Amino acid sequence: MEPAPGTRPIRVLLVDDDPLVRSALTMMLGAGDRIRIVGEVEDGADAPEAVARLAPDVVLMDIRMPRVDGLTATERLRDVPAGGPPPPEVIVLTTFDADDQVLQALRAGASGFLLKDTPPTEIVRAIERVAAGEAMLSPGVTRKLIAHVADPAQDDRRARARARLSELTDREREVAVAVGAGRANAEIGAELHMSVATVKAHVSRLLQKLDVENRVQVALVVHDAGLDDDA
Repeated sequence: MEPAPGTRPIRVLLVDDDPLVRSALTMMLGAGDRIRIVGEVEDGADAPEAVARLAPDVVLMDIRMPRVDGLTATERLRDVPAGGPPPPEVIVLTTFDADDQVLQALRAGASGFLLKDTPPTEIVRAIERVAAGEAMLSPGVTRKLIAHVADPAQDDRRARARARLSELTDREREVAVAVGAGRANAEIGAELHMSVATVKAHVSRLLQKLDVENRVQVALVVHDAGLDDDA
């Protein structure tokens, strides 16, 4: 019997070169009825074909793989032609919580990252959040990543980020800063006295005006501009 609309399991593809990691994730995530593992591949080179064939909602993507790494694979998955099917959300898997490749993957369109030793309940929660279009990366983690990664173009990045934010209305800027602070739509609505529907509309306009793909990238623009320090 097909599940009721809106209650179908979240389809997940595993991309990792370690068969033990794939096996462990399959056992952990496939035990319940909220997530369905639709497939697994051992290298980023195989991810685009698997996504086209299996149509996952979320991809759990390893960073370090022998042929095509998770950064390149994420860029390929997120680079879809206009009018094409929406790409899956990508969650990066890593053993390091401050890694330049993780930050690059987030800039390329990943919706967040998880350490490989994250408890199963938190992995499930993260998958559910990104499948629902919510960010799963805390501002503290983002700041830690940026602080630990040498960025010789930091000043240029800050100037560009502030120029992009200057194109927003005051209200849109407030919403952007709230997104950068890691707040969910309901929290933003309560703080700024707006309905959740209005918050969602503002977030949609932010994605368009800032030319970004998801809330994590909105948060990164806010962090680059230095506005998260004031949030």
